[in-house]
Amino acid sequence: MMDTKQNLRRLLSYMRPYRKLLVLAFLFLILGTAAEIAGPFLIKVFIDNHLMPANFEQQALLTLFIAYLVLHLLKVWLTYLNLLYFQNIAFKIVQDIRVEVYERVQQLSLGFFDRTPIGTIVSRITNDTESIKDFFVSVLSTFVKNIVFLIGIIAAMFLLNVRLAFFCLILVPIIVFIMRVYRKKSSIFYEEIRTQLSLLNAKLNESIQGMSIVQVFRQERRLRREFEEVNGRHYEAGRKNLRFDALLLRPATDLVHVFAVIMVLGFFGVDALDSPVQVGVIYAFVSYIDRFFEPINEMMMKLSLFQQAVVSSSRVFELMDEKDLAPVQEGAGSPVVTDGRIEFRNVTFSYDGKRDVLQDISFTVNPGETVAFVGHTGSGKSTIMNLLMRFYHVRKGEIFLDGADLRQYEEAEIRRQIGLVLQDAFLFAGNVKQNIRMYNEGITDEDIREAAQFVQADSFIEQLPHGYDTEVMERGSTFSSGQRQLLTFARTIAANPKILVLDEATANIDTETEEAIQAALKRMRQGRTTIAIAHRLSTIQDADQIFVMHHGRIVERGNHQELLAQQGLYYKMYLLQNKGSLSKAL
Repeated sequence: MMDTKQNLRRLLSYMRPYRKLLVLAFLFLILGTAAEIAGPFLIKVFIDNHLMPANFEQQALLTLFIAYLVLHLLKVWLTYLNLLYFQNIAFKIVQDIRVEVYERVQQLSLGFFDRTPIGTIVSRITNDTESIKDFFVSVLSTFVKNIVFLIGIIAAMFLLNVRLAFFCLILVPIIVFIMRVYRKKSSIFYEEIRTQLSLLNAKLNESIQGMSIVQVFRQERRLRREFEEVNGRHYEAGRKNLRFDALLLRPATDLVHVFAVIMVLGFFGVDALDSPVQVGVIYAFVSYIDRFFEPINEMMMKLSLFQQAVVSSSRVFELMDEKDLAPVQEGAGSPVVTDGRIEFRNVTFSYDGKRDVLQDISFTVNPGETVAFVGHTGSGKSTIMNLLMRFYHVRKGEIFLDGADLRQYEEAEIRRQIGLVLQDAFLFAGNVKQNIRMYNEGITDEDIREAAQFVQADSFIEQLPHGYDTEVMERGSTFSSGQRQLLTFARTIAANPKILVLDEATANIDTETEEAIQAALKRMRQGRTTIAIAHRLSTIQDADQIFVMHHGRIVERGNHQELLAQQGLYYKMYLLQNKGSLSKAL
């Protein structure tokens, strides 16, 4: 974690684009503070110059009354403008931070998401940035306003009585000491509160996303118990912090306040033994002492929000400074995909840096060919797809597209020319048309309809209440798994890529729909290089090449008939899936 000073400097750096607005806000603040501080001084003049000597000259009293009223109204108006400008700047800054951290999250590698709970990330983007918002909206404006106000009060005290003003300055280091102790000790509690809140979000995210599994396996009690444990730790951390707040915030400053009033009255009492004391000066001094502690108390009560913001900012900046970024273009030049030739050359890969999931993988896919990868779960099939899509850095070996190193391609070229269809079809909130177009304005409505017809999705789309304009709920929850998959096929075809990557693309489709999809896939593959990852061997029998994966290695390769003839691992897999019969293959 970065220290507090670094976090504060970084937070305050977001104010630079709004310098002009800040100058105006400070101007209103200074003028409003001057108007407020002048109030007790006018009352002091009234007491000492008019009330005590019984001098009730109407014109002078009227002037004092009007001046006091104008100052009060001016203070109200200037305070309104000051708060308006400060909070407007604060909301703009928080908006900038949220966009920046969201943009950073989108740049992170899939490896980061593999090891980080989604709920934790969401908590940092939402809850922690909300605490930062409180810092700018509430804490910073309060501190700036009250510090300026305190400086004005101290200046006014010196105008009234220099000796007593110096004596009162003893209070400043005492208050600073209380603040420093609070900030240092409370940071431990707030860090624990934020950590437990992230775990709460992670638990919520996990249980809500897997609600069907939770209910099927009757895991409600277990998850409730685990949630209660995390919630209990969050409560306990908050309770400890509340006890600490109750001790060091208002009570401590109230004690210093009482001591200050006693000190002022004692000073004037002793002074009165030698010379007469002006009642107006006593009033003004006591009034300034009260006003001195008003901003002190206000700042002390905001210290908890300040400390939360500091802890939250360290968590947000930690996310923004994460170094595990998604792979980007390396080297000079910007090659383009023209034919779709793919080559893996001696590729070895590990997700955790300890266990290799791919070992010395080499193969070539010629333009227009269809190749398939089969093998048991965990054999490395999907990892090959991840590396081809450049989701992860290749640590050892090389991957080539049309003879150029994959690392040299711009990300836009890879995403444009490689179409990916996953087993778990993902749909966005919006309508059917938007989910097929994916906000690519180069794809027309006619292209969308042709793509849907191509994969035979048009029949069910046209039966929807509003056809292509039908709203899609979150993750497409109102569609069947087969319908969602058909829409992702249409999405891929509409983009017209050179290379197709199909990762168990027909796994969630019923037999009747699969037959239609297989016919569509056959047309899709024409003129395109296709890599298919499959468990069901019946879906890839017409592939030009089939690679059999086992423990991260390619152990067999050839077409369907050649692999059956070898009577190796592929042969055994085929017999298992066809109940020991080879009749379908012959």
